[in-house]
Amino acid sequence: MSDRVRRIELKEEDRKTLERWIRSSTTEQRLVFRARIILEAGAGSKSLDIAGKLGTSVITVNKWRRRFGKGGLTGLQDAPRSGKTTVYDEETEKRILSLLDEPAPMGYSGWNGRLLAEALGNVSKHQVWRVLRNHGIQLQRRRSWCISTDPEFVPKAADVVGLYLEPPENAVVLCVDEKPAIQALERAQGYIRLPNGGAMLGVGHEYKRHGTTTLFAALDVVTGQVKEGHYKRRRRREFLQFMNEVLTDYGHREIHVILDNLNTHKPKKDRWLAKHENVHFHFTPTHASWLNQVETWFSILSRQAIKGANFTSPQDVRNAIDRFVAVYNRDAAPFEWRKRSVHPVGLKKKYRDLCN
Repeated sequence: MSDRVRRIELKEEDRKTLERWIRSSTTEQRLVFRARIILEAGAGSKSLDIAGKLGTSVITVNKWRRRFGKGGLTGLQDAPRSGKTTVYDEETEKRILSLLDEPAPMGYSGWNGRLLAEALGNVSKHQVWRVLRNHGIQLQRRRSWCISTDPEFVPKAADVVGLYLEPPENAVVLCVDEKPAIQALERAQGYIRLPNGGAMLGVGHEYKRHGTTTLFAALDVVTGQVKEGHYKRRRRREFLQFMNEVLTDYGHREIHVILDNLNTHKPKKDRWLAKHENVHFHFTPTHASWLNQVETWFSILSRQAIKGANFTSPQDVRNAIDRFVAVYNRDAAPFEWRKRSVHPVGLKKKYRDLCN
C-alpha cells in the first residue's frame, strides 16, 4: 500500500485538537505519540521519514494513519477490549457469605480472609476480602450491646428522663453511684531522650499495684456540681454514710436520687428512707444504668485524672480525685439531655434494621 493511498488531509479543527493534545501535560503519552504521527503525515511526510523521526517502525506509523483515515480522532483511541475472563461469579460470592454462618475452624474463635479462602479451596483471599468489602463486612469488628429485660422499662425510663427534662420546682435532683476498686498503679513514666536528639513522653509497661479505693459520687443535675466520698468498700453501710454526708448540703429540701439496681441501693425494708421522708429514690431500669448521668461524669474523671497517672498508694488516688473535683466544680455545668427516644434494646437503629 503506497503513501499516496494513505495520504492524510487534516482539517483545521483536527489539527488544533492534535496540537492541544501534544501541549497538554495531562494527555496520555500514547495519545501524544499518535498525534505526532498524524501531524507529520498531515504535513506530507512519508511513513519511513516519520518512523525515523519518532523512533518507531513503519508498521506502527501505517497502523495509526489507517486508523485515523477510517475513524478520525476517535480512531486514535484504544480499541475496545474484552478484558480478562471473569474467574469468580455470583455463586462464588454466595459461597463466601454462606460460609460466614458456619463455625470457624477448630482452634479459631472467628473467621478471617485467609481461613475463608482455605476453607473454600478455589477462591483467593483477595477475592474473599473484595466480597466482604463490597458488603461492608468487617470480620475484625465486634459489637457489644446490653438489652434491658425489665418489664417496667418504659415507666422507669420515663420517670428518670422526666427528672432530667423537668426537675421538680425547688427540689434537688441527684445522680448517685459508686466506682469501685479504682487501682493505685505505680508506673515508670517521664520523658525519654531519642537518638535523634528529640524527646518523647512515655510510660513503662511494668507497674506495681498499691491497693484499691472505692469512690462514691453525687451529681447535681441542675447545677452540674459533684460531691465525692472515698471508702474502702461499697457496702450498704458506706452508701448510707455517703448519703448522710450529701444530705447535710441540702438540709430538709425535697431530694430526688437517681440510682441503679445494685442490691446495696434497694433493700427489702429501707429503714433509712423511712427516716428521711424528704428523700425519694428513682431506679433506672435493669441493665440501663447508662440512664444515670453520673456515669458520664465517671467517664470524664477516668480520662482526665486517672488513666495513665502514677499512684503509689490509694491515698494518692483519692487526692488526685479530690483535686480534679475541686477544679471541675469551679466551671461545672449541667449535662443537657438530648436523646429523643429511649429503647430497651441496646443496638442502634441502623444495626437493629440489619437484624430484621
